[in-house]
Amino acid sequence: MRSVKGIVASVGLVSVAALAGCQSAGKHGPVPAEYLTGTSLDRNAIQLAETTEYLEVHMNPDESQLRLSERERIRAFVADYKKRGVGPLVMSLPKNHQNEELAVKAVAEAREIAWSSGVQYEEISGSAFEANGRNAPMVLGFRAYKAIAPDCPQKAAFNFADASSNNDMPSLGCSVRTNMAAMISNPADLLGEREIEPGDAARRQIQLQLYREGQPTGAERSDAETGSVSTAVN
Repeated sequence: MRSVKGIVASVGLVSVAALAGCQSAGKHGPVPAEYLTGTSLDRNAIQLAETTEYLEVHMNPDESQLRLSERERIRAFVADYKKRGVGPLVMSLPKNHQNEELAVKAVAEAREIAWSSGVQYEEISGSAFEANGRNAPMVLGFRAYKAIAPDCPQKAAFNFADASSNNDMPSLGCSVRTNMAAMISNPADLLGEREIEPGDAARRQIQLQLYREGQPTGAERSDAETGSVSTAVN
């Protein structure tokens, strides 16, 4: 019969051997080094590309003001700037235009359209370029960012039957990031530079009062509203 000391010594040797085996597996096993830090989403990050959006506003030198169609184009461009623009909204005036009076009026109209759309005057930056008597357009521009989804590998590239490690697949999280890149309203928000607008204190007080009175806090729906469940994934 073995002594207690012998049994304890044997258990100790087995434990040391097991620990050494784990350390060896962690260093030389099937676990990639990048799996030891970060998460699946970190390994499938969304990239950002800076772009410059611009609009050429055409001015007819035989007219005294911008055409309605050009004003509508400016209004749509300003709305896009409000949605995803970074930095100032730049308006470039053509100097020595074929109709200088029209060029000056066009810039004034563009600034008025921007202001009425919620763009403050201090957010507008002016510049000028030489037209040399030509019928050059007025140019509006702003800086923006575009979200670039990660390049998801094909599922066929992986052996899902390989259970040599308990790690997630390299493709895990890539589809989530792809969907986020497609849905995000303003990719510049990924930089974390935009300040959060203050909450509506009055609206919050109304909701709190409804809650205290035991009334529904959600928006009421009319009898004309309908809804259905999507069958896109069936």
